[in-house]
Amino acid sequence: MPIKIPNGLPAESVLLSENIFVMKETRALSQEIRPLRILLLNLMPKKIETETQLSRLLGNTPLQVELELIHTSTHESQNTSAEHLLAFYKTFDDVRDQNFDGLIITGAPVEMVSFEEVDYWDELRTIMEWSKTHVHSTLHICWGAQAGLYYHYGIDKVTLPAKMFGIFPHTLDYKNSMLFRGFDDVFSVPHSRHTTVPREAIEADPRLRVLASSDEAGVYAAIDKANRRIFIMGHSEYDAMTLDAEYRRDIAKGMDIAVPKNYYPGDDPTQPPMVSWRSCANLLFSNWLNYFVYQTTPYDLKEIGTGE
Repeated sequence: MPIKIPNGLPAESVLLSENIFVMKETRALSQEIRPLRILLLNLMPKKIETETQLSRLLGNTPLQVELELIHTSTHESQNTSAEHLLAFYKTFDDVRDQNFDGLIITGAPVEMVSFEEVDYWDELRTIMEWSKTHVHSTLHICWGAQAGLYYHYGIDKVTLPAKMFGIFPHTLDYKNSMLFRGFDDVFSVPHSRHTTVPREAIEADPRLRVLASSDEAGVYAAIDKANRRIFIMGHSEYDAMTLDAEYRRDIAKGMDIAVPKNYYPGDDPTQPPMVSWRSCANLLFSNWLNYFVYQTTPYDLKEIGTGE
């Protein structure tokens, strides 16, 4: 089944070239099917790149998805044109009276400052509180996961001695979660972050459960025991060249950055990277949409959310 995207979204040509089933808004309106309404709060600076990555994964499932894009009104983007935002994005005020089957909160390059110092923190807090009563399932990614754990459970992030940068092997801590149905015993995930959330802090809260982790990269996935909020610490959505672009950007800035681990053959940045996480990324998003959204969300969106 297709992903429904706004007419003219730049991701369309990329997705079509990859044989992802894309349905334009005008065609979707003629169908008598209720698609899953997924709201994407895109906090990443390169919004077109992120919306394409996530659209690719959401569109590669048997479920019809209607994607709505929002950005924070309290932060002015420096890397995405105002024209693009005006054409394809809304603000929270535009959607706050609506209900959604799912919400994705992306990462953001603000991890080295406290949450309260982020210029859109109050707006993000409002959105996360709103999600309790207006969203059936919320998927938090990287810094978005750290922000969610801090806001909902008071668990703060800690700074790492060096950037967690590369592709790392992971295993399941809780093998019965439907989120990881079909996963191999060992699977790869990209990470690119300077902070982490300690495992012991998550495990100390009886409302949370660690689902998967890495000996080197730490906790990868955690979930609340009501199965409404999922926290993903890595970047499963990354393209093949995303870490390469980050590495070369930092080198060009004269930063002291290590080669991303397990990414280039022989850790040699002159070689093209090897993709080892794509199948797991597709399965992760497919499982989320199927088991945590489609299978349990009410048909009538007005019935979503009754508070906590």
